[in-house]
Amino acid sequence: MREEFGQAVFLSPFKGRIQPDYNHPLFIQAISDCERLLSSQSCRILHKGRNRVGTLPLSQKNGKRVEIVIKEFHSRGVNKLKSIFLRGKAFKAWSCAHALLERGIETPFPVAYLEKRKNLFLDRSFYLSERIIGVEEIRSLFRNLPPPELQNLVIFLSSHLLSCHKKGILHRDLSDGNILVKEDNKRRYKFYLIDTNRIKIKRRINLLQKIKNLIRLGIPPHAQRFFLAKYLGSRDIKKYIWLWYWMNKRSYSLYVEFKRKLRLRKLAQKLRIQ
Repeated sequence: MREEFGQAVFLSPFKGRIQPDYNHPLFIQAISDCERLLSSQSCRILHKGRNRVGTLPLSQKNGKRVEIVIKEFHSRGVNKLKSIFLRGKAFKAWSCAHALLERGIETPFPVAYLEKRKNLFLDRSFYLSERIIGVEEIRSLFRNLPPPELQNLVIFLSSHLLSCHKKGILHRDLSDGNILVKEDNKRRYKFYLIDTNRIKIKRRINLLQKIKNLIRLGIPPHAQRFFLAKYLGSRDIKKYIWLWYWMNKRSYSLYVEFKRKLRLRKLAQKLRIQ
């Protein structure tokens, strides 16, 4: 992955890269302690789990206030060992966001990434991007759109994902929460991929890989064949393609259900202990 995007920045014990429009003293001072920023009153937490994600307004060089999203990554267990040889998630998010934009694929504009290492091990990192206003997760549209409008969404989505795959973009968590959507007044849809640290850039993606990549999308069952047909550009879906899609989707659904039950079981055990 290329690293030369942006400018080098050193904020001991962190180092990384930053976009020139944000490389000015006030912004640098603000991001010198991203953990404090995520805990500040001005920060609105979007997600609090394994990785915290928050948003707050910060200033560019020209004084313009821009809503910035900060994503925090911790390095633990096997991932900490891997960090000796492999780049961290914040760097991957930064590099892959640039790779998307180079290929004409929309994603929130990357602002900076910062990494802190202890000895050879990656300890903590942050990825910063601009927040896109007026978008929503595609999951809400899947759930709430009436059939004619859902069909229109699916047509635009299938075209967008086919374009991504043709350009060598394989999002390894292509789920409803990682696709943001903006609709214009002519009922055309624009899509933005997020969670870019989960993206792989490949020279070629074969057909079965492409189909398997689509299974995490929560497209309603009655629209799945239509979606797949639009993606393939054919009215007739070959039986082995549909079987491959259905089997992988079913396996993934069972896996998600198993994880949900496991979480509930662990929560029940904690409550009993308390």
